[in-house]
Formats: sequence, structure tokens, C-alpha cells
Amino acid sequence: MRILLINGPNLNLLGTRNPEVYGSMTLADIVERVRQRGEQLGAEIVPFQANAEGAIIDFIQTNAPGADGILINAGAFTHYSLAIRDAFEAVGKPFVEVHISNVHAREEFRHHSVLADIAVAQVAGLGWRGYIAALDSLVGILKERQ
Repeated sequence: MRILLINGPNLNLLGTRNPEVYGSMTLADIVERVRQRGEQLGAEIVPFQANAEGAIIDFIQTNAPGADGILINAGAFTHYSLAIRDAFEAVGKPFVEVHISNVHAREEFRHHSVLADIAVAQVAGLGWRGYIAALDSLVGILKERQ
């Protein structure tokens, strides 16, 4: 099983960016934990991070055909990127939307996701553990569909 792990803008700054909101773990730390859990579940994790919307779209279009599913923390793109939404619709792969913080307990503009209604699930507010919960759920969903 192959799972893409996409992280959007500013997530490369995890560990130093607003640790009171996002915690002290770096993105590399999170990716390593997701890889380890993926190994336990029999899933290969293919990580990617970009601050540019087009780079994320290119990654989805190029890599989704060879993947079973996708985990994405789209960062701020969650709230307005119809182009990323269109990329997900075009490739037709199941994906789980992940947020480190509880976006519904933050500023009003963070409450809406343009991805949520086409995602198989949304995980928010569990910190880095949300990535593990999302991976466990996605792998379970994919196995049930087989």
C-alpha cells in the first residue's frame, strides 16, 4: 500500500512556528513517526512539503496514480484552494485532511475547508498525533474497500 503525505505552506517551520499552537515537533519528526506507523501497517509513506500551491498540485497529479490514498495538511490552502480541490477530484484517490490545531476553535476564516466535503475524513486538534490517527483511519478504509 502506498500513501502520499502532503504538507502545505509554512509547515516546514513546525517546531519553531507558534509552538503554543502547533507544538514543538518538527515536520521531519512527524514524517518519521508517520513512516514508522506506516511500516507497522504495511504502508509505504511518500512525504512531500511545499509552500507553493502549484507544486502541491503537480505532486498530486504526478504521484496519485501510483498511490492508494493521500494524507494532506494543506495549511492555509485548506480554506481557499479550489485548484488543489480540483486536483483531488481529478485523480479520484481517497484522502484524509489533517490539521494539527483545532481549526474550528480558531479564527472564523479557518472554520471552512474547501476540501472537507470531498475528503473521506477530517482530523483536527490532535497535534502531531492527528497524522497517526489519519493514517490508521485511511489504511483501515482502504483495506475495507479491497
